[in-house]
Amino acid sequence: MSTAPQTVSVSSERSSSSGPATFHADAVLFDMDGTLTDSIAAVEAAWGKVAKDIGQDPAYVIAATHGKRAVDNLAQFKPQIKAHEMDDEVQAFEESILYFADAYHKHGPGSQPSTPVDSGAATPALTPSSSTPNSRASSRAPSFVGSLAQLTAFRRPSFLHRVSSLLTLTQSIPEADAATFEDTIVEEQEGVNPNWRDELVKKHQLQAWQVEAAAVDRSVRILPGVKRIMDSIPKGRYAVATSGAKTYAYGCMTRVGITPPEVTITADDKRLKAGKPAPDPFLLAAKELGFDAKRCVVFEDSPSGIKAGVASGATVIAVCTSHERSKIENCGAHFIVDTMEQVRITPEGDRLRFEILPKSETA
Repeated sequence: MSTAPQTVSVSSERSSSSGPATFHADAVLFDMDGTLTDSIAAVEAAWGKVAKDIGQDPAYVIAATHGKRAVDNLAQFKPQIKAHEMDDEVQAFEESILYFADAYHKHGPGSQPSTPVDSGAATPALTPSSSTPNSRASSRAPSFVGSLAQLTAFRRPSFLHRVSSLLTLTQSIPEADAATFEDTIVEEQEGVNPNWRDELVKKHQLQAWQVEAAAVDRSVRILPGVKRIMDSIPKGRYAVATSGAKTYAYGCMTRVGITPPEVTITADDKRLKAGKPAPDPFLLAAKELGFDAKRCVVFEDSPSGIKAGVASGATVIAVCTSHERSKIENCGAHFIVDTMEQVRITPEGDRLRFEILPKSETA
């Protein structure tokens, strides 16, 4: 564990080198994916599809895009997208993430005889101050949509290997062979209808990536300790600042039972001049809560997000939920924990008391 933050705005004390660390702050600023939710499988599959579309290595593109805004990543990897088309492209890309997250249970072997819920049903309307889509008509359809409009709408190494192989091979081998290749994943599961793929293709006109998406369970999940932590913080004392735009951010949170807080800063907020690793998202979130960022605590999982939190002046607690400790320990975080189960937050007067427990005390 790293040393306690040396700032005048957050008071801290340590009982011993091996005991819990305690300190006080005014508010909490959460990252979303990898911190509150785990949608990494769906996100990586979506970026893997982008990599295949542009002829680049999926592992490289996935590593390069993690923790950054889709708008910045798309500008880097698909520079042909025109400025007036970008809002539509970002929304279509984020809809593809939610499709990857939902396809197994809605259309694949995990589907149940119930009415599917549209992926965007819980996403609020975009507001002029934050994320209003450009009203100018696009000269072409978003490149991620495919036939999505015709549909109702945990760990990394093995997933990356499998998804990279699928995304590369299913587009270059005959359809009959691709079907056999994709079905090897499903055959590992018990109780699966062996004809699910044929029935899916018959019901919908699908592209190969959509069929593959339905073969693997990439559901969004809430991470350990998150519900307890969020329930322990009074309303108005926490915010979310994410690199996801509204479609993806609200879609992920509502899927795992998290009610997006009133202050939720998304990547398509027009007030932002830059995304992470710039501190802008956290600075704006703190401002909207009515607190100085230097008196806040940031929870983050990615190198770029940790650096953004540090740059904002906040005390940063890094969680090892998406990256190995060695990948984030030199990014400047004040504390590093395995999960939020090692953190306790208690209101004390007009402040919040934080306690960081050794891993042994959470077992």
